[in-house]
Amino acid sequence: MIKHIVCMKFRDRGVAMSVAEKLNGLPEKIPVINSLETGIDFLHSERSYDLVLITTFPEKGDLDLYQKHPAHMEVQEYIKSVRESSVSVDFEF
Repeated sequence: MIKHIVCMKFRDRGVAMSVAEKLNGLPEKIPVINSLETGIDFLHSERSYDLVLITTFPEKGDLDLYQKHPAHMEVQEYIKSVRESSVSVDFEF
């Protein structure tokens, strides 16, 4: 199993909910997603990111399929337009 975690910081925190809604719609469009969870930060500390995405996939190749899927690429383009920064980690478990 593969876990893909992305933390995002936005220029305007107010877009976090719309980004989460777009991400939450991906499992119905991309069948290789085992699970998808989003969370919006409530502390707003100096080191906080605004949103986290946690997805799981059966294997590494499925993560590649997800990354290249047109539905993901569409959401990713929107995120790029509102994002300040992001960090990610991908690991096997």
